[in-house]
Amino acid sequence: MRAVVQRVSRAAVRVEGVERGVVGRGLAVLLGVARGDGEADARLLAEKVAALRVFEDGAGRMNLAVGEVGGGVLVVSQFTLLGDARKGNRPGFTDAAPPEEANAIYERFCALVREKGLPVATGVFRASMEVELVNEGPVTILLDSRRLF
Repeated sequence: MRAVVQRVSRAAVRVEGVERGVVGRGLAVLLGVARGDGEADARLLAEKVAALRVFEDGAGRMNLAVGEVGGGVLVVSQFTLLGDARKGNRPGFTDAAPPEEANAIYERFCALVREKGLPVATGVFRASMEVELVNEGPVTILLDSRRLF
């Protein structure tokens, strides 16, 4: 499972022009589910996202987690994070989980983040979405449940 986590002052996702999920200050998480991902992967990344200290404290140091600043989390499914473009110019997506599998793990990840007491907004799985965000900092962190990076 891979995630691109961005600290945001605002993030929203729209489907066919209709806003489906929005957060103010918080995190935008683009989440890709790989073949073979399961509960352990979802739990690991949910815990990491909830505890990630990327918000500034009173001294200006990145020392606070999203819950400590009263923020929310926008989670958007993005299978293209599993794209492999090492050969040629067209990415291959064979490492991405099949849609039914991916959706179940995506939903589980969202539930686990909610269990941490954080408000979670989402996009629409498999829909063509417009994601708009204001990356604060900018702060962008890459996570991988298999710790490939």
